[in-house]
Order: sequence, then structure tokens, then C-alpha cells
Amino acid sequence: MNDETQLSVLGLPLFPCSADPLTGFQRDGYCAECEGDIGQHTVCAQMTAEFLAFSKAQGNDLSTPRPEWGFPGLKPGDQWCVCAGRWIEALLEGHAPPLLLGATHESILEHVSLETLVEHAIDRPE
Repeated sequence: MNDETQLSVLGLPLFPCSADPLTGFQRDGYCAECEGDIGQHTVCAQMTAEFLAFSKAQGNDLSTPRPEWGFPGLKPGDQWCVCAGRWIEALLEGHAPPLLLGATHESILEHVSLETLVEHAIDRPE
């Protein structure tokens, strides 16, 4: 479970990204930073067909179920903690999926401006 020291890009405690499918590097629903997560699964993204195809073309098939890993396979509309680097790569290639600011870890701000994140956000601040 997330502790209150993990902050979103909004500077508030990190919200959960998804419980169905259950996401997060630790499969606790949160896109939190954690020890051992080399890929930095810290961006809460809403899957699109375009992003799923892009990710598959990059060698990370997120749409095919892998029951041996407890992975259901993702479909458009699912929310999932994606690697910060993959989201940035998709952004640069014009395939970035929308994201949830409140569930995206603040560490992405080291690489992407808040303004850019807001442009791609589902939960834009008022």
C-alpha cells in the first residue's frame, strides 16, 4: 500500500492508478517509486490502441495475457503504471497515452514539464 510520503506530480499524496487490472510494480495499485523497479513504473496512463501497438512494436507487448505472470493483458481504457522512459518515448514519437496526474509519481518531473503532463492529462487541474 502507498504511504503518504509518495507524492504525485501535483505535490499531493499519490492516488491509486488501478485495482482492476491491479497495477504498480508491487501490484498494489500505485505507480510509486520502489526499490528494485529499474523501469520506473511511475506514470499512470490510460491505455489507447495506438499506445498498445507502439509499446508492442518497441518490444513490450502489454495486450497479450500472460497468466503465468498473473498479467491479464491490457485493452484500451485500462489504466496501468507504465515506465517513465516508455511514456517519454511515446510522447516524442507522438503516441503518448493520456495520464492521470494525481496517480503519476512526481519523479517524472525530472524529465517532463508539468505543463506537458497537463496537456496529456485526463484529470486536469481547474
